[in-house]
Amino acid sequence: MNANHHETNASTRGPQITLRSPSELADALPFVLGFHPTDSVVLVALHGTNGRFGGRIRLGIPRSPGEWDSTADHLAECLVETSAQHSTPPDGIVGFLCQDPRPGETARQVHERLRPFAQRLRTACGALDIPVYEVLCISGGRHFSYCCPDTRCCPPEGTPLALAGTSVMAAAAAYAGIRVRGSLREMEAAFRPTGSPGDAEQRAALDAAAAAIVPRVVDGADEHGRARLRETTVALAGRLLGRFAEPPRRTGADGIRRGSAAAEADDDARVDAGEAAAVILGLQDRVTRDRLAEWMEGAEGSAAVRLWRVLARRCVAPYEEYAAAPLALAGWAAWSTGDEPTARVALGLALRADPEYVFARLLHQACNEGLDPESLRVCLRQERETRAAAETPAAPTRGSRARTRTRTRGVRPGGARTGLPRAEHGADRRGRGAPGVRPAGRAATRPGSPAPHHGGRRGTRSGR
Repeated sequence: MNANHHETNASTRGPQITLRSPSELADALPFVLGFHPTDSVVLVALHGTNGRFGGRIRLGIPRSPGEWDSTADHLAECLVETSAQHSTPPDGIVGFLCQDPRPGETARQVHERLRPFAQRLRTACGALDIPVYEVLCISGGRHFSYCCPDTRCCPPEGTPLALAGTSVMAAAAAYAGIRVRGSLREMEAAFRPTGSPGDAEQRAALDAAAAAIVPRVVDGADEHGRARLRETTVALAGRLLGRFAEPPRRTGADGIRRGSAAAEADDDARVDAGEAAAVILGLQDRVTRDRLAEWMEGAEGSAAVRLWRVLARRCVAPYEEYAAAPLALAGWAAWSTGDEPTARVALGLALRADPEYVFARLLHQACNEGLDPESLRVCLRQERETRAAAETPAAPTRGSRARTRTRTRGVRPGGARTGLPRAEHGADRRGRGAPGVRPAGRAATRPGSPAPHHGGRRGTRSGR
């Protein structure tokens, strides 16, 4: 089994149209997923006599053919189980193998190379008594059928995909307000370091921030210092969020409209290297991360997705594992604001950065199972209200003011006054133990100590 985390979805929301041919089926796939899958195997459940689309599952195609058997069994079982949990087991399945040709390879050669995998998918579904009506290979702008023997509709050289925006599905999606966000590869790239010359500056800022911050958050650190760091991180992140209140500028000084790369560059310019490093390191504390997960609704949630995307791009080597926190927050904010495709991509990348990151695993599972994010939003709202109530001093009553005056008059001039005890911060106020944090690699060192090798694993796994 490869290291990719599969994505499932049992939702059947959206407009209903009839697809009558393999070509229309291939054209519909990006609208079903919300993006163009690249290097992916996708299975879609069909229900009823008319073959209504149900749950779907996507996974990266394993590079080693030796993993195809176990992958096919895993995908078939997951799709059938998920569909049964939400409605009924599927009455049929359609599959897609999406992979661009390698250098020197043609689309037809990709189709033939993946044929054993397609056959294994069919037998895995058949073993569960679920027929596979079609498996398509989509490669190089063409689609090929593994099931249709009629060369008139499915020629051996493949069939060109419809031009963007010209298919029946595209028209229905435009009417329903559904849009495709580009390819999976492009969506993932928006969350990854760019490899630009600025990466060296960001790496130096992360080194400096790690030396200053990590000793204050590791297990056993002074709790008062940890609480101050939490408040400092939340305040800094709040200032950064305010810079994303305006949408990204897509028009250059020459008046020419730019693409998504220009919008990302505009967002990157709103956060300097030191600020990014301080928040990235601060997010490794679970309580801080949970506080910032409260940015989840409306314009605030949309701005938070952009901020977390910028911070994920700043997790340059050897700090790639630190990206799990901003990626998980981006996935949560995107899911909460209704952008499920972006949520799936961000959460999948968070699990690649750290497969054991519990926060991302739970969100990924909930999103894939089609759960309503409102239940989690309710919990976060309650946490925010409880914290606000605890931080707001209660107004003194008339009787208490009188008692205070009486006690004050009884104090001798020059005597020390007794102050009220200050409320403690965060989870400790509720009697919980200190949350675990996740230092890693060079960030796990104290100033003046030798740095471990790049890519070192984190020293603690608790509290995520």
